[in-house]
Amino acid sequence: MKTVIIKYNAGNVQSVMYALERLGASYLLTDDETEIRSADKVIFPGVGEASTAMAYLREHGLDKLIPSLKQPVLGTCVGMQLMCRYSEENNTTCMGIFDIDVRRFPQTPGYKVPHTGWNNIHTLKGSLTEGLAENAYMYFVHSYAADVCPETTAVCDYVRPFSAMLHRDNFYAAQFHAEISGNEGQQILENFLNL
Repeated sequence: MKTVIIKYNAGNVQSVMYALERLGASYLLTDDETEIRSADKVIFPGVGEASTAMAYLREHGLDKLIPSLKQPVLGTCVGMQLMCRYSEENNTTCMGIFDIDVRRFPQTPGYKVPHTGWNNIHTLKGSLTEGLAENAYMYFVHSYAADVCPETTAVCDYVRPFSAMLHRDNFYAAQFHAEISGNEGQQILENFLNL
């Protein structure tokens, strides 16, 4: 099986590579269209800022390529946010795979922004959450989040309920960092590789 990690100017790729290695999965880090289209599975990770990341994707044609893919695609963290319609982070138009906006957490007494650390996810649905217990803990680092919508497959509560995971057709996404979320995160990655 050929797994591709999409290469663009977003951090955290190394931890995704380590997670795949722990699962015994070979992978290729690339921004080459032919390699991406020929992959069995595509992972679109990311840590960074939405407008800068989208500018890179547009410059390299990845903003058109990613939504056209037919194989299973998993976006994580900023990768998930860029798969949504719009992000309030620097007023960024994103790829629109998921028809939902990404909004900043408002300053709220008792809550720090960014949302950093372990938090539980609930209302689990879909194949990526198979084998997970309701209220499993995942590791989050983010100041922006997608609202809960019909495509939500897991919810997290922080300031407000938000989409911890999304699914539409062959596109899957997680706001948390599955690659550093212990056994539960590894289960999600394994479920994705087994689709």
